[in-house]
Amino acid sequence: MWRLVLPPLLAACALAQPLPVRWDELVASDWKKAIELSKGTCILPIGILEKHGPHLPIGADLIGAQHRAKEAARQEYAVVFPEYYWGQIYEAKYAEGTVALPPHLISELLQATLDEIARNGFKKILIYSTHGGNPHWLRFWVQTQLEKRRDYVVYLFDPAPDPEYLKTFQSQSFRKTPLAGDEHAGEQETSRIMAIRPDIVKLERAPREDSSDQKRLAHLPDIWTATSWYARFPNHYAGVGAAASAEEGRFSNAHVTRLLVEAIRNVKADETTAKIQKENYDRQLR
Repeated sequence: MWRLVLPPLLAACALAQPLPVRWDELVASDWKKAIELSKGTCILPIGILEKHGPHLPIGADLIGAQHRAKEAARQEYAVVFPEYYWGQIYEAKYAEGTVALPPHLISELLQATLDEIARNGFKKILIYSTHGGNPHWLRFWVQTQLEKRRDYVVYLFDPAPDPEYLKTFQSQSFRKTPLAGDEHAGEQETSRIMAIRPDIVKLERAPREDSSDQKRLAHLPDIWTATSWYARFPNHYAGVGAAASAEEGRFSNAHVTRLLVEAIRNVKADETTAKIQKENYDRQLR
């Protein structure tokens, strides 16, 4: 059997190469090393396939999530799971390009995916979702992890708004519109994608549709219905995409990336949550 022997310099260079952060770019012979370096931490960026006004790509949420997750993982090593588009998007089923899987299936698929991530050795899984229709579902779903015993912990990246940062962000010279109402495919989200993939942003088309709040259910304060979002923004577009700039996108992306780096660092160092989770399981009546 032939065996390739690398010259010492080539061998040293090969060892010095950093591991890829993407799950699908790792080789199997580096798997144990990736688990060791990440302390068993895997990031699952979740996006969605939905309309983003007349000017942003259907997959904008995941394009942004993957970019920021990879940037953060390069600074604080973790493994980033490949493209995952499945979540809650029923309010936009009427719009071109939207893919809305059945409710039971998105939960079963997420559970099965995380089970497989854990079976492969990653016992700390950090979910990072950028889709505004996912938080309520994901918070409930994370809570269901106590329904039965599992040998891994799920963490949901869910930072609270930072008033100081928002004040600083709004004061920047690139900001052209108020943050209030800048919700979906508006100035900030468009800017973030322009900073990553300017080639797939059709900024000149942004003014083609009305993105103003129609307030059609304003007579029902403090009440949520299945059409609450649609009643406000029937074009699935909220904000002024035409005001976007790559400069703003780089500023905004860098801020979220910094938060993710800190979250990864904290998750990697966490030795408490798994113990508390086990304590909860052990106290459940059989």
